[in-house]
Amino acid sequence: MELLQILERYAPFNEQEARDRAVLMGLLRTGQDLWTRENEAAHLTASAWVVNGDRERVLMAHHNIYDSWSWLGGHADGERDLLAVAMREVREESGLARVAPVSEALFSLEILTVDGHEKRGRYVPSHLHLNLTYLLEADEHELLAVKPDENSAVAWFGREEAVEASSEPWFRARVYSKLNAKLARL
Repeated sequence: MELLQILERYAPFNEQEARDRAVLMGLLRTGQDLWTRENEAAHLTASAWVVNGDRERVLMAHHNIYDSWSWLGGHADGERDLLAVAMREVREESGLARVAPVSEALFSLEILTVDGHEKRGRYVPSHLHLNLTYLLEADEHELLAVKPDENSAVAWFGREEAVEASSEPWFRARVYSKLNAKLARL
C-alpha cells in the first residue's frame, strides 16, 4: 500500500498526530523526494517503540548526537517499506537478532525537528524528520550490543522509566508519553 493511502486510513490519536498527518500528506502530494536525505529540508524516517513480551519494558539507546536516551530508528534512504526500515534500524542499533512487529499497522506519526549537527565530519543542516513509528517486540533477555557510531549504550527500561531517561523535554512530553498511552490501550 502507498504511504499516502496508509496515512489516509490512519486514525490520529491526538491533535499533534492529526496536524502532523495533514502536513505530511500535503508534502507527499507535492511529489518532491521525501524518501532520501537528498532533500535536506525534510525526509522520511521510521522509528520503533520496542517492547518486551509482556509490554512492560521498552528498549532505548543512548544516542550520541543528542546525548540522550531515545527510541531506535533511522532514515528511509530510498526504502519504501517503512516497517522494514524500523526493524532494520532496531537490529543495527541494538544488536538484536530477533525483532517482530506487534502489528504491521502504523503505531504513531510525528514530525520531528533536527538541529544542525556534525555527522562523520560533515555539517548536516537543521531539517525535519517525517517520522512513522511502529510497535515492535523483542526478547529482553537477548544479548544487546551498541553501535558505536550512533549510540553508547542500549538498555531496557520500565515504560515510565523510559520516558524519564530521555533528556529531551519535547520527546518526553509529546512522543514517549504518547507512545506509552497508546500502548496502555492495547
